[in-house]
Amino acid sequence: MTDDDACRLYLITPPRLDDLRAFAERLARTLDAGDVPCVQLRLKEADDTAIRRAVEALRPVCHAREVALILNDRPDLAKDTGCDGVHVGQKDMPYAKARKVVGDNAIVGVTCHDSRHLGMEAGEAGADYVAFGAFYPTATKEAPTQADTDLLRWWSEMMVVPSVAIGGITPENARPLIEAGADFLAVCSGVWEHPEGPEAAVRAFDALFREVSPLDLPDEK
Repeated sequence: MTDDDACRLYLITPPRLDDLRAFAERLARTLDAGDVPCVQLRLKEADDTAIRRAVEALRPVCHAREVALILNDRPDLAKDTGCDGVHVGQKDMPYAKARKVVGDNAIVGVTCHDSRHLGMEAGEAGADYVAFGAFYPTATKEAPTQADTDLLRWWSEMMVVPSVAIGGITPENARPLIEAGADFLAVCSGVWEHPEGPEAAVRAFDALFREVSPLDLPDEK
């Protein structure tokens, strides 16, 4: 994951994938619609077998398009299934242990809620990105904290580790997060449940990223 002034889309899968073949085809069309550098597979209610099958179905789709596939919560399965990295929460495996499992070349991102302290700890430990949120109400998962744009602005001015904004983000409400300096917007429902379809959502985000620039950022980060 790179850190520059252009915000990009971090796509999260729906919480259930009942038809993997159909979703793989849908994902391919969605990724082809615009710039999506990474996809997080987040199946919190699935067992290990289902997760492995999902990775097997989606990894070729992502890799054919040079898109990183990140697995949520499970460093062990991320390593075993050939994912490009893992995302861990504060109640999951600690960063240091996750890094040891997946190796130095894998991506490891850390949920930091609305906490500058947790973000700094993760960044100093070596996390490839930190995720802050939730910024807006979301039905995808229960959000324990509410973050604001001041956190993103502060992070962009003080830190070099990329930030990911998450929680209820849509093309209609994303502008303040981009202006505040978020490096990535993590989106699930805002893409998959877009009224005109996920491809239209990706195109809308792309247009917004081209239109909106971070405000008041230093020349070099």
